[in-house]
Amino acid sequence: MKLVEHKPTGMLRALLRLPIWFYRNGFGRLFGHRLLYIAHIGRKSGLRREVVAEVVRYDPATPEVVVIAAWGREPYWYRNLKAAPAAEIRISSQRWERPRHRFLDSVETLAVLRDYRRAHPHAWKRIAPILGFPVDLDTEAQPGAHAIAFTR
Repeated sequence: MKLVEHKPTGMLRALLRLPIWFYRNGFGRLFGHRLLYIAHIGRKSGLRREVVAEVVRYDPATPEVVVIAAWGREPYWYRNLKAAPAAEIRISSQRWERPRHRFLDSVETLAVLRDYRRAHPHAWKRIAPILGFPVDLDTEAQPGAHAIAFTR
């Protein structure tokens, strides 16, 4: 079983949620454009939920931010975004209320992952196997990843 086939628990969950505190308290700029804070509404509870995801592509000209949904085939936050748009996102010191989003198809997702691999080869070699992605995206089958692009 790959690490991301289930939700993180214990210390790993606490560590992964730590950046949320930084964003809530105005310190999101410390993460630059590498992490994205997403506030969304629970599809069943109707309550505000928060998650931080690693940015795989950032285009300040558009502006557009792309993240990959990890930790399960369709994590809760991904399913929540399918049901309703995000309440807000934060990247660095920017805050976008009610951003638009779209779900990338598998071809576009693969292209984004290839670009990320080129931009961050050392990080890719470490995290790709943990996330269940093939290290060599050029010769292996497409990963079963879900990507979401956010724009203003």
